Amino acid sequence: MPPSFDQDKLFSEPLTEIGDFRFDAAVARVFPDMINRSVPGYGTVIGIAGVIAAHYAQAHSAIYDLGCSLGATTLAVRHRVSAPGCQLIAVDNSEAMLQRCRQHIEADTSLLPVQLVCADILDITPRDASVVILNFTLQFIAPAQRAALIRRIYHHLRPGGALILSEKIAFSDAHQQQQLDDLHIAFKKANGYSDMEISQKRAALEKVLLPETLDQHQQRLRDAGFTTLRQWFQCLNFASLLAIK
Repeated sequence: MPPSFDQDKLFSEPLTEIGDFRFDAAVARVFPDMINRSVPGYGTVIGIAGVIAAHYAQAHSAIYDLGCSLGATTLAVRHRVSAPGCQLIAVDNSEAMLQRCRQHIEADTSLLPVQLVCADILDITPRDASVVILNFTLQFIAPAQRAALIRRIYHHLRPGGALILSEKIAFSDAHQQQQLDDLHIAFKKANGYSDMEISQKRAALEKVLLPETLDQHQQRLRDAGFTTLRQWFQCLNFASLLAIK
């Protein structure tokens, strides 16, 4: 049986001190509720990531889900990919998240092999990969370390391989940034979060989740060597890019 999860009430009471957001056991228990109520279009990104992965997966290659959390993207890929001899490698640095991910994988009946790895994705080399997925993961990496990670992914991708990069995005225009911030807050309120929950979680994430503009992401991908870039999704201030080697 897959693990059950609780409703996200982590920031529902006043906190005397708000520490940096961490993907610990408390977050793991509420993560499905948290991310669906916080990230507009999340379900679409996960589902289509599986479709894209199946399209670009090459026989006898590896598919990497970097920052796999509870394995939603891993399972979406596992249900779609039919190329022979593929292996999924799901990586996360939170043992609490991977523990629940493991339960989801064990409860799943798909046959595509999955290897779970507890590690910092900066230490991972995606060997012989035809697909690499970074769904809402790069934003938690220090900006100075992002280019090296993208270059390493490009270098180890097979020709014709794909990188799926999904992120919360920032905007260079201050008016547009404020509009999208306001709409994102409205989205979270519509999903039942209070002003206090939104404010306290934002404070916890302030130094941890560091978004960039689409132009910054696209330029980094070009600098790494990717020549074919497609923005295939955007919902409010969340977007996903497809980069082909």
